[in-house]
Amino acid sequence: MTALARVEGLEVFYGASQALFGVDLAVEPGQAVALMGRNGMGKTTTIRTLCRMQAPYKGRVWFDGQDITRLPSYKAARLGIGLVPEGRRCFATLTVTENLIAAARPGPWTLQTVRDFFPRLGERADQQAATLSGGEQQMLAIGRALMTNPRLLVLDEATEGLAPVIRKEIWAAIARLKAQGQAILIVDKTLSELKPIADACVILERGRSVWTGTPGAITPEIERRYLGL
Repeated sequence: MTALARVEGLEVFYGASQALFGVDLAVEPGQAVALMGRNGMGKTTTIRTLCRMQAPYKGRVWFDGQDITRLPSYKAARLGIGLVPEGRRCFATLTVTENLIAAARPGPWTLQTVRDFFPRLGERADQQAATLSGGEQQMLAIGRALMTNPRLLVLDEATEGLAPVIRKEIWAAIARLKAQGQAILIVDKTLSELKPIADACVILERGRSVWTGTPGAITPEIERRYLGL
């Protein structure tokens, strides 16, 4: 099967500082892949490069068989890469509905289907995003990405800083998306919550992809060595 999304040998610099030293990963259609590693190991930089928000120094980015390495980010989004960024980044002064329709593209995900998926967004439809709780803002960020009708949904730190009960709700929503056949690339640190969802894991260490395999193959030694658990 041809990978839906693939990065090969990514090297990325911020000024004179090198952040990635050769990162490889692939996401197949309908697959959920977890991108893991300690803080500062290059996960967000990898996602930014995949989404074409960061230019690589070396390496290639492929989506649906097309080389998109030099493609602008808005064109990558139109191809079907939907990003839920770290920190949510909702449009604070816009209402929930305005946030959702701002990103809308044709497809099965509509204002109504997103509200059905996250009923709380329907209840808060006319509230400004700034007035929502952290968990509601995360639902809004996911809903906004779904409104682009993505072929690949990319979630950067999907449950960071959320209360346990809200984390559980977000994880349940991600599991439902996976069950519907949505391809997902997810960054998170909680292996116990990733295990039921992820088909594969890629671990980064100091800007390099150092381990790839199934969640069940992550031994306590690998956890201690690369994840700090």
